[in-house]
Amino acid sequence: MRFSSRLPWSVPENRLWQALARRRAEGRRVLDLTQSNPTRAGFVYGDRICAALADPRALVYDPHPAGSPAAREAVAAWCTRRGPKVHPWEVVLASGTSDAYAWLFKLLCDPGDEILAPRPSYPLFEFLAGLESVRVVPYALVYDGRWWVDWDSLERAAGPRARAVVVVQPNNPTGSFLNRDEIRRLAAFCAARGLAIVSDEVFAEYPLGGEVPPSLSIQAVAPCFVLGGLSKAAGLPQMKLSWIVVGGPEEFRRAAIERLELIADTYLPVGTPVQCALPVLLEEGERVRDQILLRTRENYRWLVGRFGAESPVSVLAAAAGWYAVLRVPRVRSEEDWCLELLERGVLMQPGYFYDFAEEAYLVLSLLTPPGELAEGVEVLAMLAGC
Repeated sequence: MRFSSRLPWSVPENRLWQALARRRAEGRRVLDLTQSNPTRAGFVYGDRICAALADPRALVYDPHPAGSPAAREAVAAWCTRRGPKVHPWEVVLASGTSDAYAWLFKLLCDPGDEILAPRPSYPLFEFLAGLESVRVVPYALVYDGRWWVDWDSLERAAGPRARAVVVVQPNNPTGSFLNRDEIRRLAAFCAARGLAIVSDEVFAEYPLGGEVPPSLSIQAVAPCFVLGGLSKAAGLPQMKLSWIVVGGPEEFRRAAIERLELIADTYLPVGTPVQCALPVLLEEGERVRDQILLRTRENYRWLVGRFGAESPVSVLAAAAGWYAVLRVPRVRSEEDWCLELLERGVLMQPGYFYDFAEEAYLVLSLLTPPGELAEGVEVLAMLAGC
């Protein structure tokens, strides 16, 4: 029997995963500072969420490939809150941002074409692209007190088979985002080369400081797809609903939506109950977002205050999102740092999980309850001698 070669199907477990599995099998405590599931982070969800899922309209199957009119209207209104007006016809619903990426790779690429993606960033792109027989070519994000795009590396990455530039706005895990000048520069770059922009804006509702990440929908010169979803917008990853907002020149928008509807009609993945409940879920999600935003901001401020200018551990500047990146002394590898921490009951992620170009970095979740975060970070401080 022969299987496809789209993915490396046999991926060996690293030492950290093996150690974590042993510790849990032995029933030993693990203080998990990587938890990014909001439904397990102690937030309060309103009763209206469950009530909305009992809508009797959910008993009638009335499929619409791009999503029901009412659901698309709800998304359009929600997106218009922080950017240019979005029309319901510009919205296509999917069952998650992973599906949205897959559909866009199908739309934009032939087998062997290339997608440009930031590095460091969330390590899912290689798998999503591989399943579509598409190649990921990285461009660099560089840190010098803030994160910024290495434009020379982006230029080098844009070869003859490039079809789109992925932007994570704000980035996971760096917490960085493009400002308006950078957005204009990227839009001009893509328009000149016939490239689309795929902007993943799921964390945009969570600024850690004063500035809110601007949406890539503000630019109109390059083809653009903006992604969002209930996972972050309402803290409801289990509901499995995301959206694609199609932007750019009008002629492109109409052609792209027509083709996306054909792709969506092939799968029809979004359940009726969640579409019926969507207006309520977005409304109730505001209360969940407020809780998440309060915790992430307080945790980030505490971290910055815990490690001063002379500390061997430093907190890299982050502007938005759910994660913090810590730079630790290069006295051991990132994996050894994580293994030492795990031996003391604390789980953090090494930077190489996110393709950091150098060592040594650790990544932790700002969703962690404050007491647990402080307990785990103090173990790191003890190991680092601060």
